[in-house]
Amino acid sequence: MESINEIYDITIIGGGPVGMFAAFYAGMRNAKVKIIDSLPQLGGQVAMLYPEKDIYDIPALPVITGQELITNLTVQNSRFEQTICLDEEVLDVVKTDDAVFELTTHKGKHYSKAIIIAAGNGAFQPRKLEIDGAEKYERKTLHYYVNNVEQFKDRNVVICGGGDSAVDWALTLEPIAKKVSLVHRRNKFRAHEHSISLLEQSSVEILTPFVPHGLSGNDHQLDSITLKEVRGNNEKEIEVDDFLVNYGFTSSIGPMKKWGFEVSRNEIPVNTKMETSIPGIYAIGDICTYEGKIKLIATGFGEGPTAINNAMSYINPDERVQPMHSTSLF
Repeated sequence: MESINEIYDITIIGGGPVGMFAAFYAGMRNAKVKIIDSLPQLGGQVAMLYPEKDIYDIPALPVITGQELITNLTVQNSRFEQTICLDEEVLDVVKTDDAVFELTTHKGKHYSKAIIIAAGNGAFQPRKLEIDGAEKYERKTLHYYVNNVEQFKDRNVVICGGGDSAVDWALTLEPIAKKVSLVHRRNKFRAHEHSISLLEQSSVEILTPFVPHGLSGNDHQLDSITLKEVRGNNEKEIEVDDFLVNYGFTSSIGPMKKWGFEVSRNEIPVNTKMETSIPGIYAIGDICTYEGKIKLIATGFGEGPTAINNAMSYINPDERVQPMHSTSLF
């Protein structure tokens, strides 16, 4: 981690699309920016839950997949230098005597003149596989996220889950992996009808109604998974190189409720500046609320510049709230 004395202009809590665009816009205002996110990669729920799903409500883009959106935002952000802290949850925020915010995570402390919360529905964590010994395979051959599809090239991949994410990944990995098997505890999937139709026409092996019951392998590599019938005694043992678990994710604003600002029904009320009840702390995207709020990515994209510009004015009252147009900045 950087020096504990290093103070940033703006720290953004949350690395989803809204937080990423806010970081880019902060760069346009020459702010020193940091992003902190509880996930091991940028992209938030879009990257985790529906990377291959088409999104239709992003301005000027008739259609774009979730992963393409995150890739484009990453390229956009590359114009500016940013500090990215991943796999790190903010547990506490306090204002020091010199009016700087101190953010405490389970890894250390960060310091910032202003904070923008873009945490969606809160800290985002996967529902993990509850089988003895599963932990030793995590981030090796047991996966809850997909960072790079090419890591599964020519490998036997078993996917567990019955929603959009599990079906999407099965279809995505089918032409890349040696073999893809999809395990679900029910005979029917909860995914989009079109995706299920594609699944039925694919070479993906469908194993229902089964749940994983046991894991076998050495300290690093899974060799096989034992599946047990949900309402029966039948068991199957299948070979595996990589096991991708899609049981969904949990989110909670837990620690935020103790940071001192107003919270209403797990949302943070903000004023027209996107400012919370604590001056210098702003909230954008799904985590914030105000009269007439519409929860769309496009809405969050618009809230980001409002929060950034007002944060810059808060940091330096001589700064203009209304910036120049981007055509004049570059």
